Amino acid sequence: MKRVGYLSLLLAGLAVLFARGVGQLDPLPVTVGGIAVGFLLLKALSLAAVALASYGLYLLAIDGFLPRLADKRRRHDVRNVLKLAFVVAALAAAFGVLTEQWIGLLFSLGVVGFAVTFALQQPLFSLIGWLYIMLKRPYQVGDRVAIEESKGDVVEVDFLVTTLWEINGDLVSTHQPSGRTITLPNSVVLSSHVRNYSWEGFPYVWNELPVQVAYETDLEFARELMVETADDYLGDEMAGHIEEYRRRLSETPVELEVRERPTVNVTQGESWIELRLRYLVHPRRGTRVRNELYARLLAALNEHPDRVAFPVSRNR
Repeated sequence: MKRVGYLSLLLAGLAVLFARGVGQLDPLPVTVGGIAVGFLLLKALSLAAVALASYGLYLLAIDGFLPRLADKRRRHDVRNVLKLAFVVAALAAAFGVLTEQWIGLLFSLGVVGFAVTFALQQPLFSLIGWLYIMLKRPYQVGDRVAIEESKGDVVEVDFLVTTLWEINGDLVSTHQPSGRTITLPNSVVLSSHVRNYSWEGFPYVWNELPVQVAYETDLEFARELMVETADDYLGDEMAGHIEEYRRRLSETPVELEVRERPTVNVTQGESWIELRLRYLVHPRRGTRVRNELYARLLAALNEHPDRVAFPVSRNR
């Protein structure tokens, strides 16, 4: 990348030299549409110099900044910001080259910007949405989010759109990837709820696993057995995450009791009692952990048929 950047700058310098040489030549009598060929060639070389110089400086800036960032999310954001800055600078320089009115450039840009505001409202809102995403961080690349009816992992945040790798959807369930991508305008974050399941500050969520048992079940025994089984599987890992969760809570005015081990809540049904195991898990491991927990819980409960009974109703 650095070599390409230096090569672009070298070509830009050559274009400037050629442009100066063309400018010092006597005007050629040949015209195209009433415009001298020498003038057109001068403008073309000048625009080429602007484009090559902008591209070369962009590549060198990317090569200078990105290796210092260990987080690939930060690299993605820095690349987009630099790209936007160099595109705007290149367009302004190209406009100045074409009009040769550098002093009136700011006024012209103001007029153009006013017109663009009315002509391109939706793209402008999306660009504002991108700035909001960069500053407020409702989500970033790599997060699992739900926006309106869409849910997935963020794979790209461009100037105008956000691309998600869909999970759930109408093809699969249980938080599994469907293989499809979803493209959303960035303006959606300005007017919709954004649910982030793996934000950088605390990338874990609470899950619940329901198990239905009959009314004849020894509830206290079943609850303790479920907690013990879940604790053996993910208790230590969960306790470590809870410490971070409590630390985050302490930085806010929210007062909440958080247990560091799995818990079981009881819900009464029409013909059974539902024991809901509550635990902390990373959202991308949710399905795998749920399946493993369910297998372990059923195996543990089935070992005590004298104290744990399952409902036999067809409503189960």
